[in-house]
Amino acid sequence: MTVQLEDREAETRPVRMPESPVVEQQAFRLPGVLMAVLSLVLVLGGAGVLVPGLADEAAALIATGVVLGVVGLVLSGGLVAVAPGEARVLQFLGRYTGTVRPAGLHWVNPFSSKTKVSTRIRNHETAVMKVNDSDGNPIEIASVVVWQVADTAQATFAVDSFVEFVETQTETAVRHIATSYPYDGDGEQPFSLRDNADEITGKLSAEIAARVRAAGVDVVESRLTHLAYAPEIAQAMLQRQQAGAVVAARQRIVEGAVGMVDLALQRLSEREVVELDEERKAAMVSNLLVVLCGDTQPVVNTGSLYH
Repeated sequence: MTVQLEDREAETRPVRMPESPVVEQQAFRLPGVLMAVLSLVLVLGGAGVLVPGLADEAAALIATGVVLGVVGLVLSGGLVAVAPGEARVLQFLGRYTGTVRPAGLHWVNPFSSKTKVSTRIRNHETAVMKVNDSDGNPIEIASVVVWQVADTAQATFAVDSFVEFVETQTETAVRHIATSYPYDGDGEQPFSLRDNADEITGKLSAEIAARVRAAGVDVVESRLTHLAYAPEIAQAMLQRQQAGAVVAARQRIVEGAVGMVDLALQRLSEREVVELDEERKAAMVSNLLVVLCGDTQPVVNTGSLYH
C-alpha cells in the first residue's frame, strides 16, 4: 500500500525543467527624442557643409559633411519605439545585452539587433483530447490557460518558440492530470476530476507553471473547459450514475423512515397515548416502514393490531 501511494505521488509530482542560463536585465538606453534631434542636426549639418564644399571643391568641407551625415544616420539607427505591452530584446555580436521594457522612444546601440517580444496576457485553449483516466475509462478533456511572458530573455533564448512551447506543455500537463485521477470518486481516491474541480485546477496550474517556467512564462490561471466520458461509454456510465443515485435516494429514505418511526414511538410513550408491548411495537414498526419506504397505499386498520 505504501509503495502504491509513493507511485501515485511520483506520478502527480510536477516535472522539473532545466534552468535557463540567461535572465532578463535592463539594457543601456538614452532618451530617444534627444538622440533623434541630435541625429537630425548632424544630418542637416553635414548636408549644409557638403553642399558648399562640393561647390568650392574643398576636400576638407566635403569630408566633414560626409562624416557628419554618416554619423547622424548611424545614430538614427539606434532609435527604437516600444509600445505598451511589449519589450525589445537586444543582442550584439551574438551576446544578449539587455531588454528595453518602458514604453516610448529610446536610443540603444545602433549595431544591436532588436527583437520584439509581446508581454501582453494571452489565452491558450486546448483542443478536446481523448485520454484514459486513472481507472482506464476513456474521457474527453480540454482546458484554457492564461499566461504572460515574465522574462523576455528566457522566452527568446531558452526555447525555439515560447508560444509553441506553452501550447505543447499545456496539452502535456492536461493529459498527465487526466491520467492521474479518476473521473468519478469511488471513495478510495482522495480526488476525482468531476468532484474536486478546484483542487484539480490548482494542481493543473502548478504543473503547467513548472513546465513553462524555463521559458520565462508565468501562468495566471488555468481551468478545465470540457470534461465528459467518451461517447462509446457515456451511456453505460450514465446508467451507473443513475443506479448510484437511486441507491443513495433509497438509503436516505430508509434513514428518514427509521428516524420517523423512532420519533413516533417516543412521542407515544411520552404522552401515554397508548401502551404497546414489544409485539405491538414490532408490528407498528413494520407497518410504518412499509408505508414510508415503499410505494404502497396506506390502509386503515379498523380492527386490532392482531387482526
